[in-house]
Amino acid sequence: MLQLDKEGYLVQLSQWTREIAEQLAKADTIALTEAHWEVLNALRDYYQQFEHAPSQRPFVKYIANTLGKEKGNSVYLMQLFPESPAKVAARIAGLPRPTNCF
Repeated sequence: MLQLDKEGYLVQLSQWTREIAEQLAKADTIALTEAHWEVLNALRDYYQQFEHAPSQRPFVKYIANTLGKEKGNSVYLMQLFPESPAKVAARIAGLPRPTNCF
């Protein structure tokens, strides 16, 4: 049984799978593409390294450093993860809600 908190984030991070990510994305009306997966995988790497989900600015900077400046910018990430890229991507990636994100 998949457990989500009141904002739609996984309660147990160990439950995350690609299939769960697809379900979470679908709830946000997002069809995951390779571009999405590239960012989600980088975000999960960030979490493993730093043990927290980044807020918007560190998220954009990390993507720029790992995937290149053409992908590490707010416009690109907003197209993939509308409204609040750091929050939406973290939710789909099975990570906790980023701190300092409104």
